[in-house]
Amino acid sequence: MTKLMRVVAYLFFVSLTAISTIASATNYSLWINGRNGSGVVGDYTSFTYWGPSSTAAGVNKKAVNWDGYNSISSQNGKIRDALDCFCTGSNWCYVATHSAGDLMMGYSLANYGGSTRMKKNAVANSSGQCANSDGTSQVGWNIKWVRAASGAGGGSELSDAGAWTTTEPLVQDLKTTTARAMYNHNDTHNVWFYMSAGARGTFYSGILPGQDDEAVAYHSSGGVSGSSGGAYCNPSDWFCNDLTLGAANNEGGRAKWSYHSVTFRDDKEAYNHYSNGNWEGIISVVRAAMVSNAT
Repeated sequence: MTKLMRVVAYLFFVSLTAISTIASATNYSLWINGRNGSGVVGDYTSFTYWGPSSTAAGVNKKAVNWDGYNSISSQNGKIRDALDCFCTGSNWCYVATHSAGDLMMGYSLANYGGSTRMKKNAVANSSGQCANSDGTSQVGWNIKWVRAASGAGGGSELSDAGAWTTTEPLVQDLKTTTARAMYNHNDTHNVWFYMSAGARGTFYSGILPGQDDEAVAYHSSGGVSGSSGGAYCNPSDWFCNDLTLGAANNEGGRAKWSYHSVTFRDDKEAYNHYSNGNWEGIISVVRAAMVSNAT
């Protein structure tokens, strides 16, 4: 074989390797539930919390189930298992959360987003864990963005008031001052959180300040910063400051957490908190966004 032939053969081999690497890269859509999780923990095909598993919800959708009862810290390993499985190596993830799932994802990134992770093969066992792919590691996860439906990263006054069962460890975590002090909400490791805030409240949600979706107020679902919640509303409401769209400060000057942007504000008060086992409520807004953008 001549020198020229060896060079051509080498370049051909390199090109095949590159094509193989590109072909093996996969995008996944991870769905992280909130309180009262009903999916099978460790089973990434169990969408009971959300609705029919046949419903489109982003490319290669996976249900990242945790019990929705115990504390964020005790359950967070389930989320890290999923992020390791599907968001390392050449694979990338889009993440959707609901309610306390936002608190869970924020906690994951703030505390572990800069940690060393082993690259995994995206083939999960019954516990939801994947084997190492090639023995190499990386820092953090490959996450394109997070979309939060009624994010409870700022807690809920329903927890403060004892409207939920106070013996639940998660309910203790969802107290507004506790949730806001649990981790550095500004530290997302440059991952954007796109917030969708529902406003179809009801008579018993009067203890929630400003606009709410029956369970979470705008100060939380809109990613508003601070050590405690405040009253934020739609522009049509003259009695409290507006929750602004985008990442800009809210009316009155209060900033949103870093890398948090409101992409949907329920100006028509049409969406409540609940999926009703059929991808309904504010979840429907995020599902539509995942179908359009998680490709």
